[in-house]
Amino acid sequence: MGVMIDGTYHVDDPAPDTAPGDEFKRAASTIRNWITPDGPFAPEPGRYHLYAAWNCPWAHRALLTRAILGLQDAITVAYARPRRTEQGWVYDESGAFSDPRLNVTAIHQVYARQKPAYTGRLTVPVLWDGKTGQIVSNESADIVRMLGTFGGPNLYPAPLRAQIDAWNDRIYTTVNNGVYRAGFARSQAAYDTAVVQVFDTLDTIEATLQGQDWLTGDSFTEADLRLFPTLARFDVAYHYAFKCNLRRLSDYPNLWTYARRIYAMPGVADTVRFDVYKQGYFSPSELRNPLGIVPKGPVIDWSL
Repeated sequence: MGVMIDGTYHVDDPAPDTAPGDEFKRAASTIRNWITPDGPFAPEPGRYHLYAAWNCPWAHRALLTRAILGLQDAITVAYARPRRTEQGWVYDESGAFSDPRLNVTAIHQVYARQKPAYTGRLTVPVLWDGKTGQIVSNESADIVRMLGTFGGPNLYPAPLRAQIDAWNDRIYTTVNNGVYRAGFARSQAAYDTAVVQVFDTLDTIEATLQGQDWLTGDSFTEADLRLFPTLARFDVAYHYAFKCNLRRLSDYPNLWTYARRIYAMPGVADTVRFDVYKQGYFSPSELRNPLGIVPKGPVIDWSL
């Protein structure tokens, strides 16, 4: 993946995501403006455009929020091609993987419009403001919260915020990012640590869901939303490509029912593309999949 330095795109990233001890370390998002009723970024339908990629779990958070809150007509979306190139996330000139708003062919062209000149990684999701011609945010957690200002069900209710925050912190560290820490580990020790944490948390969630529908009890919240993208990719990608193979999602009775319950919610299935996940996670990689062969399976029935 390339990097932007002072507004100029560089194919070679001089600072890959590897920390001391051969552990994977995710770069922090740095564009973090906020949508508020009094502006300068106000919640106005038709004003904002979301840059996403089907196989990116962080972008999936934003797509889920848009669907669950019923914002499909209020916020437009551009979906990148399933596999990145040396240009990063790229778009066709027309069709399902094109950008109907700015007509860019690569995500770095969106970042290049930012003022002052942007330096950093070129990630999705990106929430673009058509009125100011600037990126509002490239932090998925913030975008999830901000979309809530447009209306719809409250995914972060005040009485549950302490529980939601606790789940978000644990799930991000050990599950959402944990599967990447396992899959991108450069040593046996780093992998062992990460994969054990993944399944320790999944075991805890399995026990929590005994006798309740959602992580915080009776209400679907942001914590459930932020967990789902990892669950959707688990058996088709992380179990195999990232060696998170102690158990499958479908081996957990409560968690498997829970994941399919979310999948059955209105609009959610439209945010899921199992075929694209396999294309992305099994793309050619010198370390993980040198031949780039995409497996046919597994065949999984997500219907309740």
